[in-house]
Amino acid sequence: MAEAVYTPRMRTLYDDVVRTKMLEEFSYKNPMEVPRIEKIVLNMGIGESTQDSKKAQIAADDLTLIAGQKAVVTRARKSIATFKVREQMPIGAKVTLRKARMYDFIDRLVTIALPRVRDFRGLNPKSFDGQGNFAMGIKEHIVFPEINYDKVDQIWGLDVIVCTTANTDDEARALLRHFNFPFRQ
Repeated sequence: MAEAVYTPRMRTLYDDVVRTKMLEEFSYKNPMEVPRIEKIVLNMGIGESTQDSKKAQIAADDLTLIAGQKAVVTRARKSIATFKVREQMPIGAKVTLRKARMYDFIDRLVTIALPRVRDFRGLNPKSFDGQGNFAMGIKEHIVFPEINYDKVDQIWGLDVIVCTTANTDDEARALLRHFNFPFRQ
């Protein structure tokens, strides 16, 4: 008997709904032309790690919980005396999500994390880079349900970069809007 293959909810949404809406909206000739989300990069820059090098590891552990995939501690490439940073000093953490984990993260971000953000008025629709990639910042990493609020001693910000195969920002904006990203009007 064959095992059932797990397909994330957002992947099914893309295959069944988003792709057909995008085909109609932009009148692509080939269904393979429809843009898709390629990867999501999560990044935490820890400025306080210059005083305490363990903070970057704690941030990486929190990022691992959020992403469901092991995060990497990022290190300084060169020394900057004004910031008291030496070469190879741990200064943050990052993780790149693809395929099933990426779709699971989108689901949690849109349905759970963003509604929990205080004073949330929607995502900025101008936060695209010109090549169809979207970047946003979250001020508190504790909005994710995987983080136990009682065990957190420090609250950090988090960068979320969504990389798509779209050629223009308008295509990428439409793609993310179909994924229920709450853009401001």
